[in-house]
Amino acid sequence: MKQASVSPHHQILRDTRFRELVGKDAWRALPEKVRKRFGYRLREGASVVYQGKVIGMRISLTGRLVAQIARLVGGPLPYDASCLNQPAVVTVTEDCGGSGQFWVRQFGRAAGFPQVIYSSKRFAGPTGIEEYIGAGIGMALRVSVDRKGIYFESDHFFLQAGRRKFRFPRWLQPGALTIAHKDLGQSRFLFSLKLRSRWLGDLLQQDAVFHDMQERRYG
Repeated sequence: MKQASVSPHHQILRDTRFRELVGKDAWRALPEKVRKRFGYRLREGASVVYQGKVIGMRISLTGRLVAQIARLVGGPLPYDASCLNQPAVVTVTEDCGGSGQFWVRQFGRAAGFPQVIYSSKRFAGPTGIEEYIGAGIGMALRVSVDRKGIYFESDHFFLQAGRRKFRFPRWLQPGALTIAHKDLGQSRFLFSLKLRSRWLGDLLQQDAVFHDMQERRYG
């Protein structure tokens, strides 16, 4: 498994945005490696690339339907179980203008082109952080931590039109989305995405293991 890489022409800077979201005490309880991964940002729109492998993929029939419908607004959910045991790549780019981060997730498939998922995280909104998935649709996230890692849970979904945001009613939301980042030791971490419906149970879950960056220089 290859290690993550970062352009040597861009300096990595310390960042306190995630620490401020969870509080200093909770931040200290995190594994040191997790604090390092979420305690930096890149200057001038530089990117960092993490490479890994999908180790788990479960999706129900309803989950497939939801993921296919979501492709109409950018395809933010994994929809093909053939990504299991295939390579995965995540690219994070600093959004200098929007004070956030651009995320691009690429998951290989057993046949055909890989699935590519785009999103943008912005440090804004009632919960302090939002993720935009396309077509003006986004979700406010609640952030929590424990001694294993950091977790992002959907609080609500919304549609942004200009400067106004319209919250979706609960019956129109696909379910509760949880993204986990857990440290595995040996410079590895687990990325886990889970979508669960209040009425239909688990719709999908994807797990992938990634490797840390080779080096990190703080400014």
